[in-house]
Amino acid sequence: MTDRIGRIRPLLQEHDVQAILLTFLPDIRWACGFTGSNGLLIVQHDRADFFSDGRYAVQARRQVRGAEVHIPGYEILRHVAEGAFLDGVRRVAFQADHTTVAQWRDWQERFPAVEWVPVAGLLQRLVGRKEADEVARIRRAQAVTDAVFEHLLAVLRPGMTEQEVAAEIVYQHLQRGAEKMSFDPIVASGPNGALPHARPSDRRLAAGEMVVLDFGCFVDGYASDMTRTVAIGEPGEEARAVYALVRQAQEAAIEATRAGISSRALDAVARDRIEAGGYGEYFSHGLGHGVGLQIHEWPRLSYHVDDVLPAGATVTIEPGIYLPERFGVRIEDIIVLRDEGHENLTASPKDLLVL
Repeated sequence: MTDRIGRIRPLLQEHDVQAILLTFLPDIRWACGFTGSNGLLIVQHDRADFFSDGRYAVQARRQVRGAEVHIPGYEILRHVAEGAFLDGVRRVAFQADHTTVAQWRDWQERFPAVEWVPVAGLLQRLVGRKEADEVARIRRAQAVTDAVFEHLLAVLRPGMTEQEVAAEIVYQHLQRGAEKMSFDPIVASGPNGALPHARPSDRRLAAGEMVVLDFGCFVDGYASDMTRTVAIGEPGEEARAVYALVRQAQEAAIEATRAGISSRALDAVARDRIEAGGYGEYFSHGLGHGVGLQIHEWPRLSYHVDDVLPAGATVTIEPGIYLPERFGVRIEDIIVLRDEGHENLTASPKDLLVL
């Protein structure tokens, strides 16, 4: 791990504060390596302090890098106050998008001399620019997901329920070494495929239907994410045409993916293709999202966002078309942005597979 605490410190000057308080556990893990369920990290110009409770005394001392470890028990904030860790500090930036009103009021009561400065997306640009070791972990997670998809191609058949397929997806990931799923699998057959975030049901797969399969896992803390749409038996002509259009849109977007492009411009590459094909109103979500220690993180690829995408950003490219009460098609890969272009971490085939 590089000196990530050092990468955080320039934010002190940027936000005109003397300390930064991190409470969001994925960001704490990114900053110092801690993987437990309770902790906070305070970063100042000349020191960094990590706090947790007794359950993590050994674990924190093994994992935390770049910060002094303190294990006071459950009364972490009381320890921060009594230990004078914020004495002389006038302004503290905190993660506004991961803080409740109750927490904020508690801080104000415990530290009346401190001005608390809310900042949304405090670390998002630092976390969003993946380092080589992070990309390697995402690649390993995606390799597990690719292997599970290959297995599914041999077992999917008419008569299986969506829930049975989802259970097989979970089991196969865990059997192959995944820590856990990165989200509940989506298995959406026939008309359910027109629901972008459909939940697996007791509906049975039927011959001639399209089936949307969206799933991923965590390996060593980092997520995979992939969608493939397959046909159970020969699909109709429109289903084939829609599939071809979604694939063309995805391939065009992937080809355009590079560091320096904006979220909105990249989304437009796929969206314009789908609109030109006559299905623009049926592409109802953004093009993709960042992937890392969270399954959904910055950057967001959308026509609503104009962020410039940096080298190292690891994102999904997942256009879709959803025809209500009929069927849906989505294809999704994980892409790493490079200065010279991109790298695709997803190996599963994208030809329309008729099972």
